Amino acid sequence: MLQNKFLLVVILVISSFFSNFLKAETFNIDMLNKLGKERMLYSKKIISIKKNDEVVWKSVDKGHNVEFIGIPEGASEYKSKISRDANYKFTVPGIYLYQCTPHKAMGMIGLVVVGEDKNNLDQIKKVKVYGKSKKILKSLLESL
Repeated sequence: MLQNKFLLVVILVISSFFSNFLKAETFNIDMLNKLGKERMLYSKKIISIKKNDEVVWKSVDKGHNVEFIGIPEGASEYKSKISRDANYKFTVPGIYLYQCTPHKAMGMIGLVVVGEDKNNLDQIKKVKVYGKSKKILKSLLESL
């Protein structure tokens, strides 16, 4: 009887662990030269996802990349190659600030919020951005 209860607990723990990975989703963001009146931008400026979800940045227009410039403690730095699709699986909750390296001064930045965790918001506010990115970042952070 005790052995059956222990086995049941083990099965529940293992299935719970694997169900988190099975529920993971993939989100796509396009890297664009133009969308409406805006130029040099990601198709989504802010995206909220769950832990273990993946984001794929599609190289729709050439000349763009993804570079993390603000990340939560324990997360890995990331910088993709220019003109290539990029993907990253988010395993550490928090706010990730990223930019297109060649177009950072033109305001090509974005945020990924993982697990509704905003503990590193003050750190993100201190990241130095350039040109149009200053105004855009301020607006993005106000909308969180």
